[in-house]
Amino acid sequence: MMFGRRSAVIAVICLISLGHNLAAQEETETENVFEEVGLEVVKVDTLEELLGIVRERRVVENELHAQRERDFQNQRNNQERLLREAQQELRNQERLSEQLETEFENNEVKIGDLQELLDKRLGSLRELFGVLSGVAGDARGNFAASIINSQYPDRGQFLGDLAAKMGTATELASIEEMEELWYLLQQNMTESGNVARYDATVNVIATGEQVTDSVVRVGEFNLVDHDGYVIFDTTIGKLSELARQPSGEFHNTAVELFEASAGEVVGFAIDPTKGSLLSLEVQRATLGEMVGTPFNGIATGKCWLPFCDGQGGIVGSIIIIVGILGVALSIERLITLSLIARKVNAQKQNPGEPSDKNPLGRVIGVFHNNREVDIETLQLKMGEAVLQEMPAITRNIALIQVISVVAPLMGLLGTVIGMILTFQAITLFGTGDPKTMAGGISTALMTTVLGLCVAIPTVLLHSLVHQRSRAVIHVLDEQSEGIIAQHAEESGVAIGSDQSE
Repeated sequence: MMFGRRSAVIAVICLISLGHNLAAQEETETENVFEEVGLEVVKVDTLEELLGIVRERRVVENELHAQRERDFQNQRNNQERLLREAQQELRNQERLSEQLETEFENNEVKIGDLQELLDKRLGSLRELFGVLSGVAGDARGNFAASIINSQYPDRGQFLGDLAAKMGTATELASIEEMEELWYLLQQNMTESGNVARYDATVNVIATGEQVTDSVVRVGEFNLVDHDGYVIFDTTIGKLSELARQPSGEFHNTAVELFEASAGEVVGFAIDPTKGSLLSLEVQRATLGEMVGTPFNGIATGKCWLPFCDGQGGIVGSIIIIVGILGVALSIERLITLSLIARKVNAQKQNPGEPSDKNPLGRVIGVFHNNREVDIETLQLKMGEAVLQEMPAITRNIALIQVISVVAPLMGLLGTVIGMILTFQAITLFGTGDPKTMAGGISTALMTTVLGLCVAIPTVLLHSLVHQRSRAVIHVLDEQSEGIIAQHAEESGVAIGSDQSE
């Protein structure tokens, strides 16, 4: 290619020499064209100069061709040398592969012999280590589910490592590790019968915070802090407060235990199921949930009656309101009649000075105002005075009696409504899930209980109030008849049996 290019240059030079007489503009355009194609433009004046240039070009081209031939020869020799080296390396690697294969086969035979020797020497120890591995794994699971782990949280890591180690066929437990396992088992048995106090991290459910607090552990049954019972969450390995503490009879024992000093004997409610009974106790409805709160239903927009958010519903709410009304009326009557009876007794001791601030005084006042009338007229006026005092004395007593009679009937109404709701739930959902029937059954039973709880005290209160009122009326009748009899004796008039009645 170089040779052809040089020939083209020479030809161009010749053409330029022959066309020297062309116009200047054409010469400039031709040079521009040659420069664009990458050809060298050489100007000569004579043929001798042109011949010299051609000879120089030929010499240079010959030297270039010779250099290329030498370079090619050297490259070929290098390629042959590299080929020989690669072939030699291949033979070396094949010999090494054969040696490694032979060594691998020999090692397999040696490993088999050594494994057989190891099995013979281990003998019954292999069974021992198998039991040790199983004990370590079981202990890890038992410790993780035990509340004792809240006091010793690092035991699981050692037991997990030991079980993993014993699971392999190449590693065996050391004497120190077996002693550590025995110590942990003995420690767990000992702590399961102890009551210990220590600091631990407690998760506060209400705020989501984690605080370090002092807790008391009762064996492996229960944990308590200053607020009551605490549960050990095995999923996260931390202590958490209960969303709601159990009823007061159990919660008070937990607080007493936490506040007790060392050596002090206190009563404590232990959950032997390690939390199952406690969780059921927490789910049990409180008295406020069963009966309802006074204004919670109104505040939440559930209904317009107080206590309607309880299990008794609207019927239970009405029973409670009626019961409160009956008790309030009974208390008011008892207080009023007690005050009236006290004033009447005081007036009874001083009949000569009647007071219009008590019923007996007003009745005696009628006698003093009608001394001149005959006995029959006086008897009628005294009877009229007693009758005028009776409405104030017997006020609302009949209403209390009505409440004591109506309350159980309303409870029966709520029972019927609850059974209707229960049968509707059975119709829709069947009897597979008892929770679907719980609402109707709770309404039925709660209204019955509320009706009886209202009826029993109101019956007793009505009897007491009625007795008090009858006692006051009896005093009025007795005193009025006595005054009439005394006045008749003073007047010398006999009173017939029909008039005395």
